[in-house]
Amino acid sequence: MPLTVLTSACRLKPLCRLERIQAHLMSSHVEPEVLLEKAGRAAVITMNRPKVLNALNLSMIRRIHPQLQKWESDPETDMVIIKAAGGKAFCAGGDIRAVTEAGKVGDSLAQDFFREEYMLNNSIGSYRKPYVAIIDGITMGGGVGLSVHGRFRVATEKTLFAMPETAIGLFPDVGGGYFLPRLRGKLGLFLALTGFRLKGRDVQRAGVATHFVESKKIPELEQRLVGLKSPSDSDVSRLLESFQAQSDLDSDKPFVLDKHTSDIDRMFGSSSVEGILQNLKADGSDFAKKQAEILSRMSPTSLKVTFRQLQAGAAMSLQDVLVMEYRLSQACMVRTQRVGEFFNVLNSVWRCDDFSGPGLLSVLVNCRLIGLFLPFQRGHDFYEGVRSGELALRYILLRSAVL
Repeated sequence: MPLTVLTSACRLKPLCRLERIQAHLMSSHVEPEVLLEKAGRAAVITMNRPKVLNALNLSMIRRIHPQLQKWESDPETDMVIIKAAGGKAFCAGGDIRAVTEAGKVGDSLAQDFFREEYMLNNSIGSYRKPYVAIIDGITMGGGVGLSVHGRFRVATEKTLFAMPETAIGLFPDVGGGYFLPRLRGKLGLFLALTGFRLKGRDVQRAGVATHFVESKKIPELEQRLVGLKSPSDSDVSRLLESFQAQSDLDSDKPFVLDKHTSDIDRMFGSSSVEGILQNLKADGSDFAKKQAEILSRMSPTSLKVTFRQLQAGAAMSLQDVLVMEYRLSQACMVRTQRVGEFFNVLNSVWRCDDFSGPGLLSVLVNCRLIGLFLPFQRGHDFYEGVRSGELALRYILLRSAVL
């Protein structure tokens, strides 16, 4: 082959390859991140980002929330089912890294994401129609917020639940301050501080899920749910209980924390994080040593904030908790003199920079910690004047400024 022809052919190869790539991109069908469908008189939400474990982002929230509100007032819709595609995760959390990076440069995403996510959480918690979350797979962070406040939460043997936020300088949000302290004894506080993972049937035994159904039975369960005619909560409950009765998998195994329940109540029953650490050290058991070691790796500020969050949330409504958590979320995201320490701890954990560990506990003065829980500056926090229904939450979250 002549040199000129060979040279031309070589030049054409990259061009041809580029054209093939462009043609592929143009012909590729982009799947929606969330599917919103009707099946008979049931509305079905499907989380549809399996490649990223169905991580929740702002665009998904903005599609789900208004549609959820429409279905609530739609006489042709009797219930809502939320599930996920992919078979591995229901929703492994929100895109916190993107939100954190936005917060560092003052981008509004740091406000918008949390504000609108918590508004969605509140709507789920007050939904007037049966809401069934099928949490078949990894369920953490934002995925917990999409499920735990609903009336029915169905776990399977593939469910993995955790609230791991104290490890990354955050706190168990999405209403964690509401549902965690309402679990039996000090279990919720233990889960919140340590990020302990619950699997399968244990998610239901802990009270996070309301029912347990083997994953192979989920398709049939969905069909039966869709087939219900104008179902009441009791109708849905009876159906779920019947499927649970058919699910024997791991029924003979005790709850994973069963033999430690009394120890958790005793050691995590202190009035401070420092007291918990002292209790763990004094106990000296292998279990206590392991929990102490786990806590030593967590953000000290997060431990203190989380303890206070659950302590306060135990006596608050869900919407009040979400308002409190919105304030805290902004404290995590914004560099100000008032909350700079918290942000720097968060930033250090993300970047794996030098981190002084539990020693920070001794220098976190209580008045500075309390400052994180104070209302927004005068003129921006309207909650004290408007206290009823979702309107109160919507009004504050839409109008309140950053600390």
